[in-house]
Amino acid sequence: MEKSIHFRLMTVNDIDQVYEIEVNSFTLPWSKEAFYNEMTKNEYAKYIVMELDDKLIGYCGLWAIIDEGHITNIAVLPDYRGKKYGEALLDQVIKFSKAIGLKTLTLEVRVSNEIAQNLYKKFGFQAGGIRKNYYTDNYEDALVMWVNLDEL
Repeated sequence: MEKSIHFRLMTVNDIDQVYEIEVNSFTLPWSKEAFYNEMTKNEYAKYIVMELDDKLIGYCGLWAIIDEGHITNIAVLPDYRGKKYGEALLDQVIKFSKAIGLKTLTLEVRVSNEIAQNLYKKFGFQAGGIRKNYYTDNYEDALVMWVNLDEL
């Protein structure tokens, strides 16, 4: 991994680049308007972006409510996958979550997405249940995963 990786909080000016990552990562991408609303209207939303040589290559959305965090989305541009950038991003999100006083993190992941599940397990996430027919594109179930940050 190159040394010029940098993490920071997302701003409204990042929406176009985050949207590019989003549409290249998900079959049901969020709209630019959804990201704009997250940045301007959702007091619980925190987004971290990952830059490499001044190019946004990944991001993670987090809702921080009291002491619980919900990862809404996490993605890395396809050309940068398999190179430990997703791992670096998740590590940064966990450090950020601890720093702002969160005690737990949760997320949903497609039951077929074993690569993502393995990444989450590497950071201590455990299966907590199934959300039936969660994804509206193909009605795939979502695996709910949790981690207690105090145990990391």
